[in-house]
Amino acid sequence: MAERSDPGLEGQIAVVTGGASGIGRAAVDLLEAAGARVFVADLNESDGPGEFICTDVTVDAAIEALSETVLERAGAPHVLVNAAGWDEIRPFVESDFEFIERIVRINLLGCMKVTRCLLPAMLEAGRGKVVNVASDAGRVGSSGETAYASAKGGVIAFTKSVARETARGPLHVNCVCPGPTDTPLFASLPEKLRGALERAIPFRRLARPEEVAEAILFFASRRSDYVTGQVMSVSGGLTMAG
Repeated sequence: MAERSDPGLEGQIAVVTGGASGIGRAAVDLLEAAGARVFVADLNESDGPGEFICTDVTVDAAIEALSETVLERAGAPHVLVNAAGWDEIRPFVESDFEFIERIVRINLLGCMKVTRCLLPAMLEAGRGKVVNVASDAGRVGSSGETAYASAKGGVIAFTKSVARETARGPLHVNCVCPGPTDTPLFASLPEKLRGALERAIPFRRLARPEEVAEAILFFASRRSDYVTGQVMSVSGGLTMAG
């Protein structure tokens, strides 16, 4: 078997929001293993690799502080992974304004604002990979997750639009859409719903966080140097169309 090619991340600077657990944590592990210096931006301190910066992506001042800290310590990042996210299964008619706004602030506006703060430095440096973690719910919709699916659909549209604006940078902006994944967030769902989702997946199992992180690593690495504005579903075949 041929050896796996070097992703070309040795000595690069990476920022991962939501990097303390789940898919974000798995991405931090892979990026650091590939040689990157990783900043972990999360509300909860990580016991894993990377340099932790306490960050609430719903608070503008915290996002600005994250950007300033990274730029002061390391300069413009080579890689930005927007993996922070949150959801709760709730019928739309039972979703009050506060809940809807929280979903949108965390899943869409946080992604947009973190990118907005770090993008100028990346453009000035003339290189960079932005990888946004959306969801297949944003591609095809999801019952009980209307606010979340809407926010993640916004992340997909944001990815494509920023990719168009920055291609001459040249920057690369792409999006990974996980399906049901074995994370703490998924474990918080009702058992009956978890079982139904797992049975609906053609592979008959959940994704492992590291499997989604492999797609993130692809977009973060030189393997995707001619790829931008793309959306990759990692769902075990659950959403083959849409």
